[in-house]
Amino acid sequence: MEIIAGVDEVGRGPLAGPVMAAAVVLPEDHTIEGLRDSKKLSKLKREKLFPIIQEQALGIGIGKVGVKTIDKINIREATLKAMQIALGNLPIRPDKALIDGHPLKNQIIPNEGIMGGDDLIDAIKAASIIAKVTRDKIMSDYGRIFPEYRFEKNNGYGTVFHMNALNEFRATPIHRRSFNPVNKNMPTLTWLSEQKRIGWMGEKLAALYLKGKGLEILEMNRNCPPHGEIDIIAKNGNEIVFIEVKTAFKTNPDSLDEKVDEQKLTKISHAIHQYQKETEQIDDFRIDCVSVILQKKKPIIKHFEGILLD
Repeated sequence: MEIIAGVDEVGRGPLAGPVMAAAVVLPEDHTIEGLRDSKKLSKLKREKLFPIIQEQALGIGIGKVGVKTIDKINIREATLKAMQIALGNLPIRPDKALIDGHPLKNQIIPNEGIMGGDDLIDAIKAASIIAKVTRDKIMSDYGRIFPEYRFEKNNGYGTVFHMNALNEFRATPIHRRSFNPVNKNMPTLTWLSEQKRIGWMGEKLAALYLKGKGLEILEMNRNCPPHGEIDIIAKNGNEIVFIEVKTAFKTNPDSLDEKVDEQKLTKISHAIHQYQKETEQIDDFRIDCVSVILQKKKPIIKHFEGILLD
């Protein structure tokens, strides 16, 4: 039996977030009903089909290309790269790949481009759904870090709400700088300082850093009156992690550690107890601190795990 992989991508048009691709190999006798181009399915239907495809597929490969690469090589090349990565991540080597749209050049696996393939070929339809649901989950995760932009609703596309947020808060590190609306709204350190958003940006950068280390960001800026705010609440396995963020700009970076003193830790502890009371969280927890030093080049981020309370 010839092994055929269907390949599709999602995320060419958004102003933020990665471009994703999926490669899917389906058995000829699969019993998946309702496969269509993911754009023509409701969110609920896509999410119902997602585990069914995972269960019946002979192989699934995911390709992800982030914003830095998109800005470097352009979105078209990034899309092709994502599809090539997806094919390379298949657990089995297909004899042939069917690509939605144009064929892939410089690809050792024989492939054929099929215009409108996500409405014609089941394997491409399945790849479309896998790529879409996977990317939507990534953007939903970013939505918890950047609630001001509602990425969990718009998935990074230029909705009216998103554009208004760009004008008010400027671009984030997950926005595509090579896209014109983003390029016009890049923040500067001076602007952040004038808008009193140095600490705000530090918290976002800290959350992205922690996410990159494998922590799941649950919530930002949880208010626990009368004890104050918890900057970041994350999860590491079964452990809840409460993170205090300190950000420096035009100040002595060495003074950041001194700001998390015994009085501050006691206040954080009271806020945590209030959070546990409100949410009935009974998981193990720890307190971390992240320091962020903003500068013109890449920010310096330090992560201190497991701050002890007396």
